[in-house]
Amino acid sequence: MRMIVAGLALAMSGCSTVGSMTSTVGGWFGHGPVRAKPAELVEFKPTANLTEAWKDETGDTSGYLFRPRAVGDDVFAAGGSRVVRITVANGNTVWKTDADAKLSAGAGVGQGLVLVGSTKGELLALDQTSGQVRWKVALSSEVTGQALVVGDIVIARTGDGRVQGLGVADGSRKWLYTRTLPVLSLRGSGGMTVRDEVLYAGFPGGKLVALNAANGAQLWEATVALPRGATELERVADVMGNPAVDERQVCAVAYQGRVACFDRRNGELLWARDTSSNTGLAMDERNVYVTDDKDAVTAYDKTSGRAGWRQDKLARRAVTAPLALGAWVVVADGEGYVHVLSSEDGSFVARAKVDSGVHSAPVDIGPGFAVETTKGNVVAFRLK
Repeated sequence: MRMIVAGLALAMSGCSTVGSMTSTVGGWFGHGPVRAKPAELVEFKPTANLTEAWKDETGDTSGYLFRPRAVGDDVFAAGGSRVVRITVANGNTVWKTDADAKLSAGAGVGQGLVLVGSTKGELLALDQTSGQVRWKVALSSEVTGQALVVGDIVIARTGDGRVQGLGVADGSRKWLYTRTLPVLSLRGSGGMTVRDEVLYAGFPGGKLVALNAANGAQLWEATVALPRGATELERVADVMGNPAVDERQVCAVAYQGRVACFDRRNGELLWARDTSSNTGLAMDERNVYVTDDKDAVTAYDKTSGRAGWRQDKLARRAVTAPLALGAWVVVADGEGYVHVLSSEDGSFVARAKVDSGVHSAPVDIGPGFAVETTKGNVVAFRLK
């Protein structure tokens, strides 16, 4: 089992978070057993030009899953206690703000706000133009993932199973959705995606829920995976990463479960395939791409669920969830390598190295993509 107990007790929910093990000795949190050696990198002839465009610094992100967010001409990122706005074209820092708190989530962007969350349950809204704090509210426990903005509602999650809708103007609560969590859950579970004013949220225990983003009302609930086993660890079956959505369907993947796609209108199951992922998935016009817990990346036809290609040469490298980027699929690993695969057949197209491990999926910043490392560097790449 690719996990270690993180020892982080969430007092409000009575559950504990289990950290996905990286391929380095000791995992994310600096302790744990020695893992098997990561697979050697295979040699290949690059067929695309991958170059580093720029790099900027936030702060140490070890133990948390931070992803940059690109909006217009800028990238917003958080890490440590810092939040930064970077110009996409040249990597210039527009502003950098110290949040005066250990951050655990961010950066969400919308309606002129940049949103970050802290380990102590504070949600901070910064002015997108200046970086100044506009408002700050105390939530029920550690803030997880990226906050979303839908109309005049900010949607934030906390580690105790709560999803809250807050007013854009001042952070006042507009609605609250709660679920009872299992005893153990994985770090990185419980992602969110919004489309057409519907919020799709995955939960520990294998559930995917559709909520009205304006008022928090549940529209439907679907089962991605059913917990099985004799022990609490064996019964961990959490939806990992952000659900992927298109015009017709929403897809999600669970640890020790399956990848499944559902009709967006009513949650009816369209197809499912057994697999286990502790990172997540991505989707494009043709395929759903899943990084499984053996660090293989598989392409599934998004209409039928038929498995296509499988790239299994990155075993034990703690590979991130994928980014679907046109002709390419991009992943990174716990050793700090960025891998570009062909979306046609999964073959290696290009590779680059950053300063330290990457645990969150690469992000499309158009042009190119960016990753955020455990040392807190945001690194942008151009790909041609």
